[in-house]
Amino acid sequence: MRATQRKGDIATSRAVATFTQMGYDVSIPLTESAFYDLIVDDGRCLYRVQCKFVSTSEVDLRRIHSNSRGYVTKLLPEGAYDWLYVLRPDGDEFLIKECHAGRRSVTPCAEHRLGGVAESG
Repeated sequence: MRATQRKGDIATSRAVATFTQMGYDVSIPLTESAFYDLIVDDGRCLYRVQCKFVSTSEVDLRRIHSNSRGYVTKLLPEGAYDWLYVLRPDGDEFLIKECHAGRRSVTPCAEHRLGGVAESG
């Protein structure tokens, strides 16, 4: 398995555990074609969550894949997800509650840090 995919799997599984610990219900889409990895239900709304594992300060938001002509890079469209969950190698978790459509990257800051299970929708 590719290391990049493994890191994505770690971020997604950690997000499931964190959101569950926060008291939310979590659903996992059956397909991998969506721009989001999870659906979180806080009892009032459903939120589409994209999960990222990053070792740098910036979170790359582009979708990159290859085809017969080489690599194709696409920016995320408007409304691709509702929340962005970010996991760093040291275990720090961040939750950005907005979609950054059309941007190459975003940098989580202190206000996005998840500080345990006390966070609320």
